[in-house]
Amino acid sequence: MNNILEIKGLTKHYGNITAVNNLNVTIPRGSVFGVLGPNGSGKTTTLACVLGIVLPDSGTFKWFDLPAGQLANNKLGAIIEQPNFYPYLNAIQNLELVAKIRNIKNPMPEIERVLHKVHLFERSTSSFSSYSYGMKRRLALAATLLGDPDLLIFDEPTNGLDPEGISFVRNLIIDQAKLGKTIIIASHILDEVEKVCTDVMILKNGNLITSGKVVDVLQGDEKIHLISDDNNALHELLVRNDIVQSAEFENDKLIIVLKKGVKTRQISELAFENKIIITNIETKKKTLEDEFLELIK
Repeated sequence: MNNILEIKGLTKHYGNITAVNNLNVTIPRGSVFGVLGPNGSGKTTTLACVLGIVLPDSGTFKWFDLPAGQLANNKLGAIIEQPNFYPYLNAIQNLELVAKIRNIKNPMPEIERVLHKVHLFERSTSSFSSYSYGMKRRLALAATLLGDPDLLIFDEPTNGLDPEGISFVRNLIIDQAKLGKTIIIASHILDEVEKVCTDVMILKNGNLITSGKVVDVLQGDEKIHLISDDNNALHELLVRNDIVQSAEFENDKLIIVLKKGVKTRQISELAFENKIIITNIETKKKTLEDEFLELIK
């Protein structure tokens, strides 16, 4: 199969609140798939439904080549919301319980492998309650990797981490993706998602706003940021010569989108001919944050 998960018509209500509304989406095998949305958009509820944690009101989901609705616990590792471990047990003991749930035989070599992977082996006999927040998150990552599953699911994996912790999680995800794993990441940290994801869907109030390859979602016009000795005159000049698609002022900048076929050098030529001095010109590609903010308005 080319798809690892197919969701059709998934709907979940909590009283009068529609957490997920008729969601239809397909997650390709081998992708790093970002599930984006502001708080309350339905990210965690969607993952909880397809993992069997929450029962949907309607709709179906299909993992791998399994029958619709059947779970794939032996093929995936997941962190949903805050990781739950026994505070009085150490890392090895907590992971032994995870291994038992996943029916992993002779788990110790595998436990040692994942503890080394997340740099916790030296603290493997310390109780979970003695761990820092970052160490607790890393133990959750170790639990996700346990058994070397084909699919990894992370719900806000960098939430509350410092820059070093965020970088660690990002590199771990990239490393797993290089091994051919399919990875699903629910997050609101758009910059991090853009750095690692190949595909994305954006949710708002339980509704799917858009989905597809990140490069396709970000397709759009480049914005040119201009600073000159007279932005008003420059704006009037560019509009009069019919070379701009849109223009707006932001502080000391004039931000424009050129019409198709117009080259950036034409701005400089027109400004020079009309004695307008451009002191700065910068072309900026659309970011995932730009697209996200436009879509959820």
